[in-house]
Amino acid sequence: MAVALDQAVADFTAQATSGQQVSLSALKGKQVVIYFYPKDSTPGCTTEGQNFRDRHAGFAAANTVIFGVSRDSLRSHENFKCKQEFPFELISDADESLCQLFDVIKLKKLYGKEYMGIDRSTFLIDKEGILRHEWRGVKVPGHVDAVLAAARALNQA
Repeated sequence: MAVALDQAVADFTAQATSGQQVSLSALKGKQVVIYFYPKDSTPGCTTEGQNFRDRHAGFAAANTVIFGVSRDSLRSHENFKCKQEFPFELISDADESLCQLFDVIKLKKLYGKEYMGIDRSTFLIDKEGILRHEWRGVKVPGHVDAVLAAARALNQA
């Protein structure tokens, strides 16, 4: 079953960079931003990651941890994270289990060809594991600032 606003997000465990195993239940007490992006090292995905990187201190001050998710391999993620100096972990979702949980796989078109790909999306989960905000069909410019504002407001609530 896919996530829904103001509902608890099902616990999950996923493999992330730095050899970490990430589970939602282990993050209780912290707000969590999970952003889904199509592919490592592509222009839009790099810019979005850099924006999260550049505002990381603001998220940390709002008691919020960030995770980027795509279907790329952990090796690809490690290279991307290292090259861009991301201070947050990237989750490899090769089996698309998180993509299905958050319902982010959509029919896309590129150069006239249709394929199933990740719809750029971001989710803000509160300290109790409840989905409080979702952004779907994200356009990169200004997006991270909107997520940060929502995280700060939620942290003060």
